[in-house]
Amino acid sequence: MHRPEQLRSRRLYPTGLLLALTLTLALLALSARPSFAGDDTPPRGSASMGAGVAAHDGVHSGGAAVLATQTEGVDVSSYQGDVAWPTLWSSGVKWAYVKATEGTYYTNPYFSRQYKGAYDVGMIRGAYHFATPDTSGGAKQADYFIDHGGGWSRDGRTLPGALDIEWNPYGAACYGKTPSAMVTWIRDFLNRYKARTGRGPVIYTATSWWKQCTGNYSGFAAANPLWIARYASTVGELPAGWSYYTMWQYTSSGRTVGDHNRFNGTLDRLKALATG
Repeated sequence: MHRPEQLRSRRLYPTGLLLALTLTLALLALSARPSFAGDDTPPRGSASMGAGVAAHDGVHSGGAAVLATQTEGVDVSSYQGDVAWPTLWSSGVKWAYVKATEGTYYTNPYFSRQYKGAYDVGMIRGAYHFATPDTSGGAKQADYFIDHGGGWSRDGRTLPGALDIEWNPYGAACYGKTPSAMVTWIRDFLNRYKARTGRGPVIYTATSWWKQCTGNYSGFAAANPLWIARYASTVGELPAGWSYYTMWQYTSSGRTVGDHNRFNGTLDRLKALATG
């Protein structure tokens, strides 16, 4: 570091010394902080289902009605760590989705034990991928997902992989893409996943994001089950094309594990979805 010449010959009075020390400590503090895109930007890999739902879509009053034809489920990520699967099973939770990957740069370090833990207590389980369309192509991310736990097998206990496509926690809501470019990205992911596994993946999203970032595109409804995110007593409006939802994430503050969901059908229908 260059030292100003005058410091060698001039006396530094106490006030000046205090100011110099303050500036030095401030510089040291800044150099020690993580280098994120902004003060509130989380580190890459930390996103999970519903990352932007409460902030962008709101939390509406009134609890979701419990229907006999619906089957309770949860979704987990590395944030939950070691999950109390027996407790969830005893409370009536019969299915789960586990975050496997994000982009092409992150794998959940807890994935194997969470995925196996759900299976071991008797749950039907699947894996999900948090999409980051600004970092790589849809087909490439589908490959990464499948290669790191997101595949599917016809064993009656494995749900098709889920594409978590929602607000960008690291930057612009639509990842810098136009609606047509976003639709193309999603289509590339879906096509690659189906080509490799034989199943069309589930699409997890929120209606308000879908409208904003895809232009409310309706072309995926025929082949891809909808997992809608809305923290309210009803699912509300669905994205274009879907006349019904398959799954509904209705809260991020449930018991044992925060993110709770309902499958829109009985356990037999859930098993049929897993079987294909």
